[in-house]
Amino acid sequence: MSKELTLISKPGCHLCDDAKAVIQEVLKDFPEVQLSELNMLDDQKLIEAYSEEIPVVLIDGKQHSFWRVDAERLRSALS
Repeated sequence: MSKELTLISKPGCHLCDDAKAVIQEVLKDFPEVQLSELNMLDDQKLIEAYSEEIPVVLIDGKQHSFWRVDAERLRSALS
């Protein structure tokens, strides 16, 4: 069963750029994982929920991490 990974970010966020780079590298080993990216500025509910925590990574809709993405922890969660 494939997993869905969601990155919640916003434009101009250097931590978001760093997180996306780590995610893209990890996902090379998990081609079945679907990646989607949400711009929190497009959704008031995302702003209210995550404004102090971006970037946020969700796996199958559940929060996995925020601020920084640890590649090994992400690999473990996707395995």
